[in-house]
Amino acid sequence: MELRYLRYFIAVAQNKNFSRAAESLGISQPPLSQQIQRLEREVGTPLLHRLTRSVELTEAGRNFYEDACKIIALSDAALEKAKGIARGVNGKLYLGVTSSNAFHPKIFSTIYQFHKDYPNVALYQKEANMATLMHELDEGRIDAAFVRLPCDSSQFFNLRMIAREQMLVGLHHSHPLARQAELSLDELTGTPVIIFPQEVAPGLYELIYQTCQQAGINMDNKIQASQFSSSISMVAAGFGFAFIPESMTCFQHPHITFHQIKKSRLKTDVALAWRKFERSPTVKQFIGNF
Repeated sequence: MELRYLRYFIAVAQNKNFSRAAESLGISQPPLSQQIQRLEREVGTPLLHRLTRSVELTEAGRNFYEDACKIIALSDAALEKAKGIARGVNGKLYLGVTSSNAFHPKIFSTIYQFHKDYPNVALYQKEANMATLMHELDEGRIDAAFVRLPCDSSQFFNLRMIAREQMLVGLHHSHPLARQAELSLDELTGTPVIIFPQEVAPGLYELIYQTCQQAGINMDNKIQASQFSSSISMVAAGFGFAFIPESMTCFQHPHITFHQIKKSRLKTDVALAWRKFERSPTVKQFIGNF
């Protein structure tokens, strides 16, 4: 059964007249009457009572009309959805965010703006460490990821830089250096350093590790934290000091002070990563917002 038969039938049922229905459809009346007759033969029962100047639905016609309207509505919705996906304004988008990037103001403000501009795109977010996000991006489980560089595996993806941040030092408020706005790393040689596991973000880990060694900090006494966010809590508890991305200083704690590092080259880039040769119009639409 062709969808146009259903559209013709609905027009006749709504106008209750073949002439008016034909006019609304932009066709002449004889072909419309022929199509309705073919439809009735296919259904196997009359759907209309032909009166002198109008038509009425039979009992079978009333039930068929209700179902026909539902079918056409679903067909039109499916067509618009497919067109929307092709334009990148419909569909689903799976995003990954590292715990440290979750505090960067530009990321979620841009995601929110995308949500407002494209409300028919369903957004799904996953927070995980960088190694996990890179793996899931490679496997196709997420469409794009907000990562923190340096990251060795990032070379296999497209990258768009969002921001460059200084790494600051977080100290317990009782630390002797807590009142200094700026400090040198060699002043912290007697304080244990808190750092995330190497496998979480190998490139950034190596940068921090080498910086500490050059400053004379004993890395044999390092204390492991699972993420940047947990390292802040560990600083607040008094375990030692930690390197914190500048955007994470919005995470205020009464027992923590944040400090610039003198002559520091310790910086980290926030970037959006996505697969090379990405074909999804929705992903491309999202990337265009950064």
